[in-house]
Amino acid sequence: MDGIGPVAQLLAAAALAQDQSAARDPSCLSAAACVADAAAAQSFELAERFAAAGNAGQAERLLRDLTRHPSLQLRSEARFRLAMLLGRNGRLAAAAVLLRQILNDDPAASRVRLELAQVLDRLGEDAAARRALREIQAGGLPPEVALLVDRYSAALRARKPTGGTIEVSIAPDSNINRATSASSLGTVFGDLTLDRDARETSGVGLAMQGQAYARTGLNSTTNLVGKLSTSLDVYRKSQFNAVAIGLSAGPEFASGSARFSPELGAIWRWHGNKPFLRTAYFSVSYLQPLGRRSQVKATGAAGSIDNRLNDEQDGRSYALSLGLERAFSLRAGGGLALLAERQDLRAKPYSTTSGQLTVFAYREIGSATVSASLGYLRLKADERLFLYPKIRKESLYRATIGATFRKLSIAGFAPLIRVTIEQNHSSLAIFDYHRTRTEIGIARAY
Repeated sequence: MDGIGPVAQLLAAAALAQDQSAARDPSCLSAAACVADAAAAQSFELAERFAAAGNAGQAERLLRDLTRHPSLQLRSEARFRLAMLLGRNGRLAAAAVLLRQILNDDPAASRVRLELAQVLDRLGEDAAARRALREIQAGGLPPEVALLVDRYSAALRARKPTGGTIEVSIAPDSNINRATSASSLGTVFGDLTLDRDARETSGVGLAMQGQAYARTGLNSTTNLVGKLSTSLDVYRKSQFNAVAIGLSAGPEFASGSARFSPELGAIWRWHGNKPFLRTAYFSVSYLQPLGRRSQVKATGAAGSIDNRLNDEQDGRSYALSLGLERAFSLRAGGGLALLAERQDLRAKPYSTTSGQLTVFAYREIGSATVSASLGYLRLKADERLFLYPKIRKESLYRATIGATFRKLSIAGFAPLIRVTIEQNHSSLAIFDYHRTRTEIGIARAY
């Protein structure tokens, strides 16, 4: 197969030998079924001849016709052959969608999942490719095939020179400014009345998250990667708009199955179409598989914060995170993430120490992927703000559930829906809020 290394070819061959779902039952239940199967076999053979002769367009038309065959077995085989054809011609996203469609009907098709991992690797989707490999191991494999998966997992290193991801949605939000619903605040000078725009405000916005990257290989174990990331929430009332743009670059080092990634970057944030924060940072990440079904990732970062609205909130930030992810089965997985952060700012009342725990899980149900997460954050300020009688202390609870419906995919994108509920309990009423946000949009179908 073009663009696939010898280890992956050996792996696919071994998986094909042990994948019972790839074997065809030669028996026919009726004469009509025998005739239909014979016609399909002739179409497969003709498609191979067209492809070998360089007529990929005609081969694709034949295989696409067969993807609508009433027999699930024949539809799956047509999708697989079409995915291989598209992959050889560089249409990797379309190939990934077809392989996902096969797995929707037959999650235990190990050969298909292995091919999906390879296509995702070629797409530059390193994290998704590794997740597919962990899912394969969770499904159980013969020892010799499991060993080959281990070897491929250790050799996995995204090489696609450019790429990106994007998610776009319409986002109704009960509290777009994360503000209190109280009409007044208690201060050391007595109660103060809040302006309407400083209180809880609902709205419907356009939300977008995206990332683009460029990668170049320095040698067999090292890549140099540059990234551009962005997120935005745009509302009719522009004073609530929030935009962030990040740029970063750094090498990726591979040592066996482990990955080490130092990175220099900067983030610019705007609020209400006005410059808000500018942060420069240095981070180091380390990723290490734990057995065949789990991986752990640790990241440390230090940054310099320039608040464009308040010099008292300039300073330094430090963060440590630890994430564990595990495949529970062929179609389910989950994990947890820990984050500790310190913001050491010019004014002590604005300086904070926080810790966060997030637990997450996903499950493929038919052609949909359902995901959920629960998070808890605890924050404490160093000193009391002069205006308020108490030191700022907060407990933030967040629950999210979402689903991506791949069966309805168009041009490689699938509809998604996600609901997030936040409740922040704060010792200061101005930071005390409740929020429900719904996102309805599109994301990658694979």
